[in-house]
Amino acid sequence: MTRVLVIGATGHVGTYLVPRLVEAGHEVITVSRGKAKPYAANRAWNAVEQIQMDRESLEKDGRFGSSIRALKPDIVIDMICFTLASAQHLVAELAGHVSHFLHTGTIWTHGHPVVVPTPEDAAKRPFGDYGTQKAAIETYLLGQARTRGFPATLIHPGHIVGPGWAPLNPAGNFNTGVFSTLARGEGLALPNFGLETVHHVHADDVAAMFMGAIANWSASVGESFHAVSAGALSLRGYAESVSRWFGHEPNLSFLPFDAWAKTQTTEDAEATWEHIARSPNCSIAKAQRLLGYAPRYTSLQAIEEAVTWLIADGRVHA
Repeated sequence: MTRVLVIGATGHVGTYLVPRLVEAGHEVITVSRGKAKPYAANRAWNAVEQIQMDRESLEKDGRFGSSIRALKPDIVIDMICFTLASAQHLVAELAGHVSHFLHTGTIWTHGHPVVVPTPEDAAKRPFGDYGTQKAAIETYLLGQARTRGFPATLIHPGHIVGPGWAPLNPAGNFNTGVFSTLARGEGLALPNFGLETVHHVHADDVAAMFMGAIANWSASVGESFHAVSAGALSLRGYAESVSRWFGHEPNLSFLPFDAWAKTQTTEDAEATWEHIARSPNCSIAKAQRLLGYAPRYTSLQAIEEAVTWLIADGRVHA
């Protein structure tokens, strides 16, 4: 039985990935800082060994990697590594001790797209601390895999969606009031012409890609893959679709970004800029070819499931 350790297992993707691992016959250990519960209940969690560790404090002491190695995993899945130093620390301890190491990246490693859909090997020009750090981690891990034989695979999710949390909305931020506005048929202003793009993915489809990477070890080691739906959405098309879910014809207006931002909170305007400045539209052709990746959800199907949950939870009002 393969022993799989998941770091940061109770988040969006881990909610679906851990049960998949258990059902596939793996022995599963999870490591997290607190006692957070997964977003969806599943009896498979009863078979999981759950361990609490404070990664940040252990890394400061230089003991996190050795603590992970001491658990004797065959496979390590790291869902919550955000700095190059953190990745280097873990690799130094695990090299020669694990058969597969899977890192959760982000499509933000690309920065501004040039060609769309963007392939994984496109030249990367990330900006912002998050995307820049994740790109540095990718360069490092792929280098370790290709020159030193460290068995690393990188999975780059898009905007993760699922029941239990608010999805990125048609205005490019996380204000659930945007969905309520559309549900009531009220007017919604979008920045520019609403033609910037966002690329969602259901959390379970990301989990399925991790499973595919594990099952196709020889094809996945030393490679990175986009975990997104089959097609990105324009903000305008996204808003129009949501309006029609609720039985309304779209009632949209458009403003230049600077004028639009003045009508929003600082938090919402900044979140929108972060997303539309990148306007991701990523290819899944490589994952389809090498891993058999076949996302069950389109972007709109994944979003509809999340919005249905928001309505049931009283956070979106028609």
